[in-house]
Amino acid sequence: MSIGKRLVLATNLLCFSFFLSAEPGPLTPHTAEYQVNYGSIELGKARYQLPEAEGNLYQYRFDSDVSLLVLSDRRNIVSDFTLNDQQLTPMRYTHNRKGTGPSYQEQAAFAKGQEVVHSRYKDERAKLPYTDILYDPLMVQLQFRLDLAKGKKELHYVMVKSGELDEYGFRVVGKERMNIESGSYETVKIEVVRDNNKRQTFFWMAPDLGYLPIRLTHFEKGSKQLDIKLLNYKFYQETQTVNAEPLSSEVVTPL
Repeated sequence: MSIGKRLVLATNLLCFSFFLSAEPGPLTPHTAEYQVNYGSIELGKARYQLPEAEGNLYQYRFDSDVSLLVLSDRRNIVSDFTLNDQQLTPMRYTHNRKGTGPSYQEQAAFAKGQEVVHSRYKDERAKLPYTDILYDPLMVQLQFRLDLAKGKKELHYVMVKSGELDEYGFRVVGKERMNIESGSYETVKIEVVRDNNKRQTFFWMAPDLGYLPIRLTHFEKGSKQLDIKLLNYKFYQETQTVNAEPLSSEVVTPL
């Protein structure tokens, strides 16, 4: 796999991956920062931010800055959505990518009442059918955490991604204690369901932290390609807000 593809894969996987006295839930306002590695090489960092909702309107934000040698990839993603009876409904989605190679933007506006999604990916516009439950690639992570908290075993999602409708399935592997640099966590291990074993993606989520992702590893033909681990996290009281801070561009790269 080329260096450029590794960077793109790292950010795509991140797009696909905190203290209170009471146990937090998936929609408790929080921030979480992750370290992205290729083997022992540090590619950079990523941060998720979920501020306090304004009424029933939520906004979830993802920022990443990864680089290797002279290549770089920086992304800013924002998802607006609503909540009704533990079911999330997307409203707007924007994805801005800059770095080595062409920069691009992806946008989606979900008009559920009209049963249509207005999508723009790079320079291509499309109208996609909205006839069932749909998600965008960012807020689907929160729905996934809500469904795990409800004890769901069948995890299948359809989302608007890259100007198309895309489907993903997941299965629960079991429980596992995860020991990483930031701490020791009781987790549930999840595997992405695929048609073959040429690619395998596993991630570990902590039930005590609202099923916050703790670690993600991706394998290509049995070889580990990426390792993404939780660096730090913080949950906020409902009366506090999460300021959307820019992610530091200071990244350690190999000489």
